[in-house]
Amino acid sequence: MSGYLARQRNAISAGYSYLASSLSGKPVANGMPVAISAELTNNCNLKCPECSTGSGVMTRPKGFMNFSLFDKLISELEPYLYNINLYFQGEPMLHPGLFQFLARCTGLNTVISTNGHFISEENAEKLAVSGLREIIISLDGMNQQTYSAYRVNGDFEKVIGGIRNVSEAVKKNSSPMKIVIQFLVNRNNEHQASEAHKFAHEVNATLKLKSMQIINKDDFGKWLPSDTRFRRYKDKCNVYTLKNSYPDRCARLWFSPVLTWDGKVLPCCFDKNADHVMGDLNEDSFREIWTGPKYRIFRKSVLSGRRMNDICLNCTSGLRGVIY
Repeated sequence: MSGYLARQRNAISAGYSYLASSLSGKPVANGMPVAISAELTNNCNLKCPECSTGSGVMTRPKGFMNFSLFDKLISELEPYLYNINLYFQGEPMLHPGLFQFLARCTGLNTVISTNGHFISEENAEKLAVSGLREIIISLDGMNQQTYSAYRVNGDFEKVIGGIRNVSEAVKKNSSPMKIVIQFLVNRNNEHQASEAHKFAHEVNATLKLKSMQIINKDDFGKWLPSDTRFRRYKDKCNVYTLKNSYPDRCARLWFSPVLTWDGKVLPCCFDKNADHVMGDLNEDSFREIWTGPKYRIFRKSVLSGRRMNDICLNCTSGLRGVIY
């Protein structure tokens, strides 16, 4: 009960800090984050063209997170965290120590997001009994042609098989783990959304239709679906900009930071290339970084002019009227 109360007190403190900062324009962060994303690796087996990793535009080094670094993170933040995502860029199931990381997250609401190519029967069993709260599996098409239009080098049948494997494992083990099928809606696959719904129902999964982030400015016409509900962007004289008023606030900076595989603490999940490093967990404690000068300066910059920050220009925080 004491751990539960400590998390509650911290969440209230973080929430009050965010509200006070948003109203005053002065960055105050009294609480610790209630959620965090930890990048187990930024390596991937696919070449998705609008992904920083897959498209090759990422310039930061590639590698795999050391377990001792992760253990340091959890040891410090465990009293405060409700949720932890074991993904950022890359494919987390490529990490050879994935299940050791999952075991360290016992007691936390843990989520992984995967492209589904490594869910063998054996891995499905291990996932189902690991304590994982939710697995998100990307399925961006309902046949090889539409699927691989975006998931370049992907194998549709392997992913379908992996989803069936994990569905059977959940049923067999009476696992509480939720299966979410994420369907990135684009011009090639939007006509298959109803078919994806049917498949999700068949495998006892939830379907999440998601709008697509586009990083290559020349590719909007190639990917944007005709259904405007799934467009993050508006077109004005062939210039595409996010449908966002960019309010001068962002809850991510008070609630949910990101840790890269090599220990860099980032303000949010839109800093794909780690251009805004708040600190290094190899050198400092998380609290020192969280309350340090770089974080204060960055929070202030968002409170005084969020649209002036480059990573905010593709951010969905504050976006309305779009399914994502």
